[in-house]
Amino acid sequence: MRTSKFPCRGLDYRLCLLTLVVFLLLFGTVSRLNVPDVSYAKVSKLQHYKYNPKREISKGKGYPPVLAYWILGTKGESNKMLRLLKAVYHPRNQYLLQLDDGSSESERVDLAVSVKSLEVFEEFGNVNVIGKTYAINRMGSSALSAPLHAAALLLKLNSDWDWFITLSASDYPLMTQDDILHAFSFLPTYVNFIHYTNETARNEQRDKNQIVVDQSLHYERSSPLFFAVESRETPDAFTTFRGSPWVILTRSFMEYCVKGWDNLPRKLLMFFSNVAYPLESYFHTVLCNSPEFQNTTVDNNLMYNLWDTDPSESQLLDMSHYDIMLETGAAFARPFGEGDLVLEKIDDLILNRSSNGLVQGEWCSNSEINDTTKVSEAEQEFCSLSGNIDAVKPGSFGIKLKNLLAEIVNNWKFRTSQCIGVVRST
Repeated sequence: MRTSKFPCRGLDYRLCLLTLVVFLLLFGTVSRLNVPDVSYAKVSKLQHYKYNPKREISKGKGYPPVLAYWILGTKGESNKMLRLLKAVYHPRNQYLLQLDDGSSESERVDLAVSVKSLEVFEEFGNVNVIGKTYAINRMGSSALSAPLHAAALLLKLNSDWDWFITLSASDYPLMTQDDILHAFSFLPTYVNFIHYTNETARNEQRDKNQIVVDQSLHYERSSPLFFAVESRETPDAFTTFRGSPWVILTRSFMEYCVKGWDNLPRKLLMFFSNVAYPLESYFHTVLCNSPEFQNTTVDNNLMYNLWDTDPSESQLLDMSHYDIMLETGAAFARPFGEGDLVLEKIDDLILNRSSNGLVQGEWCSNSEINDTTKVSEAEQEFCSLSGNIDAVKPGSFGIKLKNLLAEIVNNWKFRTSQCIGVVRST
């Protein structure tokens, strides 16, 4: 970390600092808009946004929802991202893969080529890779800019999805997509899953009044944050909140944040642009301060996160955590090391996924292959090219999750109490 005093001789310090922060945020935003982004069809440019579905997806009552996944990785994680993609793949969903600035151009091209080479992804046309990278500092506002950018791209590609799910290359599902889609089929599409946390010893060190500047907004490579010596006063126009950066948010809420027809998301984006770890606060604060979305939050992000119980952020999930993960009923867990044996156990006993293959679902039309415990990747691709993609068949984990979510909605059992009574200034 670097500490620096900003040269503002002859000027009001706060005015000078505010001017600098606004300039950097606007500069970073404009540079994001000029990034050629999405596609796997043109690997060299990865520019066009055209969405060309090969199969019609039915929507509405009686049909499963559509989930939009954003999967973020860094240098050396493309194989982990592909494994995760295959574990969470379903023809109904949308997928956007992104490697950050730590990766090389050849690594990003290889990822796009790998996606392009799988016949099932080509058949359904629902997997895209962000081609041109940009700097992301996990501590700074560039980390907040990334999911907002991803949501905007997914809305541009195809706005016919219901929930936005953020994952990293170190995450993995604890149930099949048939399970998750079945459980979410019974939910109203206004429910946001986001975990709020109380102030901990680690969080107390991150004073939200401490002013920081994320240089990664205007450099091609991730750079250290600048920490100002002075701090600012606590805001009184809104109440800030904090929690897990891993979220499952509705399309309507993401449109509210991205399109910003109300000034609240934009105002909070400006505030959190110079706060450390803004991704742990931005969505939480927008939800709780918005009358339109305040009562749509469930204090559960359906993610088992080992780091929630180990602030040192040093441990990885392994075989010793297997039973505990499943007992929680979470849909996802993190963080896993690459190639850990516990992933093979999840593939074998929960996902019924063969090595390097896709997870079998009801959308696979070949019942003989679908009932086989071990099939090759080629057989999985073959059975995926036809069949009813609107059909899902849950297992025991999906039924358990459906009952949990039904209890949440009917009784608002896990609705966060932190939002209650929050009134934003007009």
